[in-house]
Amino acid sequence: MRRSGQLLWVAPLCAVLAGSLLVERGIAKDATASKDVSARIGETVADFSLQDYRGKPFSLAEVKDSKVIVVAFLGVECPLSKLYAPKLVKLAQDYEGKGVTVIGVDPNRQDAVTEMGAFASEHKLNFPLLKDLNNKLADEVGAARVPQVFVLDVDRKIRYAGRIDDQYGFDTGSGYAKPNVSRHDLTSAIDELLAGKEVSQPETEAIGCLIGRVRPVADNAAVTYSKHIAPIFQDHCVECHRPGQIGPFALLSYDDAVGWGEMIEETVREGRMPPWHPDPKFGHFRNDISLSAEEKELISQWVAAGSPEGNPKDLPPAKEFASEWMMPGKPDAVFYIADEPVDVPAEGTVEYRYYTTKTGFTEDKWVKVAECMPGNRAVVHHIIVFLKPPSKAGEAGSGRGAARGTASFGQLCGFAPGTRPIVLEPGMAKLIPAGWELVFQMHYTPNGSPQKDRSAVGLKFCDPDTVTHRVATSNAINGMFAIPAGDPNYKVESTRTYGREVKLLSVFPHMHLRGKDFHYELIYPDGRKETIMNMPRYDFNWQTSYIFDKPMELPAGTTMHCTAHFDNSADNPANPDPTKTVRWGDQTWEEMMIGWFDIAIPKDWDIAEVLPPQGRRSRGEDADEKRTGGEETEAGAEDSPAEPAG
Repeated sequence: MRRSGQLLWVAPLCAVLAGSLLVERGIAKDATASKDVSARIGETVADFSLQDYRGKPFSLAEVKDSKVIVVAFLGVECPLSKLYAPKLVKLAQDYEGKGVTVIGVDPNRQDAVTEMGAFASEHKLNFPLLKDLNNKLADEVGAARVPQVFVLDVDRKIRYAGRIDDQYGFDTGSGYAKPNVSRHDLTSAIDELLAGKEVSQPETEAIGCLIGRVRPVADNAAVTYSKHIAPIFQDHCVECHRPGQIGPFALLSYDDAVGWGEMIEETVREGRMPPWHPDPKFGHFRNDISLSAEEKELISQWVAAGSPEGNPKDLPPAKEFASEWMMPGKPDAVFYIADEPVDVPAEGTVEYRYYTTKTGFTEDKWVKVAECMPGNRAVVHHIIVFLKPPSKAGEAGSGRGAARGTASFGQLCGFAPGTRPIVLEPGMAKLIPAGWELVFQMHYTPNGSPQKDRSAVGLKFCDPDTVTHRVATSNAINGMFAIPAGDPNYKVESTRTYGREVKLLSVFPHMHLRGKDFHYELIYPDGRKETIMNMPRYDFNWQTSYIFDKPMELPAGTTMHCTAHFDNSADNPANPDPTKTVRWGDQTWEEMMIGWFDIAIPKDWDIAEVLPPQGRRSRGEDADEKRTGGEETEAGAEDSPAEPAG
């Protein structure tokens, strides 16, 4: 008679026995779906033997004297595994000599042992990293995701299963990173066991990547990777999911994709990927990367059938990408964020950084092509390049000083995953006045190991005599709000009226971590209203410009009306601190409300007539009453420039 919770051994006989255990639990051994797996709390783990990435065997018997064993399931390409690897290294170090052993296990079919070795080296793992072939160990203990940890007591019973702590997750948009940890679940469980106590919270939800399990493939499947799925990935995914890009794993081949099938289906079903957030009922955008209902259904059917490959002869031609600049030809001028690469930490939350670069232009320049070039795509999430007048003597060239007033000046260009270069139509160009400077707003996302970056912007100029229309970036902005502590749905509004007729080219909503939704509406001179873009779920992780299929011709007197809601409650997992009232500020723990837009106007028009300065106060719910102190905020004191530089 078997012991409850026996693990899988490598020997064939034991593999057969293990299969019977799964059937006994009512789970078909070859059809266990990652999302349906549950941890076996309280069951005993028998000895097992697995090999590490170098082929060296490791068994549980080797650490028989340990009081507590932490089995951490990790995936070498999962971004959360990368973020939590340093924490596990520190934990192993902190508990060394206290009778605690940490063991890493990789159950993913797509993770090669060479990749495991690179992961161990990059993160300087001080504990073994074992390969769980065919995810047998993961199936037996009930591991569903990576990272997910299982804590075994001195009798080798599972006493805790779940997350390491609550800092990182996928609950909102593509993910979040709390500035501080509010619950250290793993260390709390270890400490309680070492103290001879029961674990107070034996199970938590593991937030991470679904394990890339070996699954049966349906015979004669109607949907295959080669014929149906590869074209979808080519059109919507591989721009970011290829080596050297921000996508955490590649999707260039069947071998790349098969182990990620269930995770891909989940992110597509929940709307996390591809990152496209406008409501399809309003507006048509030429940079729309969303999936159609038919494409989503194909992915669902493919995964349900076990992710079959199909006939490789059905594969589409491989997509080609620019090796460096995506713009046609080479830039006329390149400006970097700094003379030397800057450091990006391995983990934690990196607040926006600002770097100022002098252009040295002694005459006005008209820009027809602009492209931001991330220096390290693995950690550069987005870049926004602003224009500002020459710095005053002694003014800071980076940090908060460089950021001062950036919302009051025009944007030049930006980068976010999937962004293409700005290539303006013939006759259109952006103006950089003589002597003006570039301010780079850099958003870095740590990936678990120290990195360096030296991003840049490349510009192509045109003859001023060929320019008929100036493209300007400006905004409808509100810097006069005060979001009450705990408020889950605080409304803020802003407006901007066009003094003359304009061509509206694009919109770009901007808030920070408490941003919930954003709505753009036009109010025409005759009182008619039109929604041109609605974002029911704002995601701070993706800073995207939404470019209309065709420029919108707006008559003089048209008002851009923006409405945003903020969630400052504890139910917002990305909220830095729901106990505080939040006002305008450059940092992500503060907030912004900016409805950016691009317009085109005849070159010789006075832009101050087209975009007269908006009032110092714009509307927020009871803004006057809820705002305290009486002083102006940095942006609120001077909401908009007399002449946007963009």
